[in-house]
Amino acid sequence: MFNAITVIGCGLIGSSLLRAIDKNNLANQIKTFDKSKSVSTYLSKNFSFKVCDSISESVKDSDLVIISTPLSSYKEVLKEIKSNLKKDAILTDTGSVKKPINKEVLDLKLKDINWISSHPIAGTEYSGPEHGFSELFKDRWCIVSFEENIPHDKIQKLKNFWLKLGCKVKEMTFEDHDYVLSLTSHLPHAIAYSIVRTSVSNEKKFKKDVIQYSAGGLRDFTRIAASDPLMWKDIFIDNSENLLKAIDNYTENLNDLKKAIKNKDTKKLLKIFSSTKDVRKEIIEAGQDTEKPDFGRK
Repeated sequence: MFNAITVIGCGLIGSSLLRAIDKNNLANQIKTFDKSKSVSTYLSKNFSFKVCDSISESVKDSDLVIISTPLSSYKEVLKEIKSNLKKDAILTDTGSVKKPINKEVLDLKLKDINWISSHPIAGTEYSGPEHGFSELFKDRWCIVSFEENIPHDKIQKLKNFWLKLGCKVKEMTFEDHDYVLSLTSHLPHAIAYSIVRTSVSNEKKFKKDVIQYSAGGLRDFTRIAASDPLMWKDIFIDNSENLLKAIDNYTENLNDLKKAIKNKDTKKLLKIFSSTKDVRKEIIEAGQDTEKPDFGRK
């Protein structure tokens, strides 16, 4: 599909991409770069990908370059690779925030480069190349965002790339992407971090019991709150405007629930609980989950 593909940054997502590209034979040559020596050593020992010593050299002659580093390092990465990008290459990424990153790319005024942003909505609570796996993207959504001047054939080629990795692909503007993800991903993470901190620090003498007898609700929140701190620090900062609005709305709804509990307002409580139950049904109907119980997850 491509003569050469470069993946920059080899944590969970980047290393999973390398595995998936190799498994699906999507490139004649696969190259990678990670500034961490331990990561580079791990990749060199376990895979046949070309692990480059220089980030600028890693992108040379590559038809597709994928940035899969923390958002805070994008500016440095772009600065170091811009002079070595192949003419007419596709440049994409895997980041969870788009609008500020798009501005950084546009400010560089790259010539003869097709910048098409990607966000494969996939991941686990684990980080690092040792946790990557080729099936990570199967049946997951990948959102692509781009400016109006990008050629249709380049957009289609990148979409086909994600489709071959098993993704379902959706086009979305940079602004819409950041708004939607602030509600579906970023707010839930903010809440999870807060709930887990509250559960284990409110009364320390009960910490052991809280952990020992954690029900499905707390268990799932701890999974979300175990996500990579560096990555989520960047996401919260770069999408702060949308996230702060979402937190304000959440706070209003939480206060509404608190008031209903305080007033023992059974009608209000039933109304709240019924409305959220309907959302669960819609998520299952959309294919984003199943009805199968999962407390005893294997």
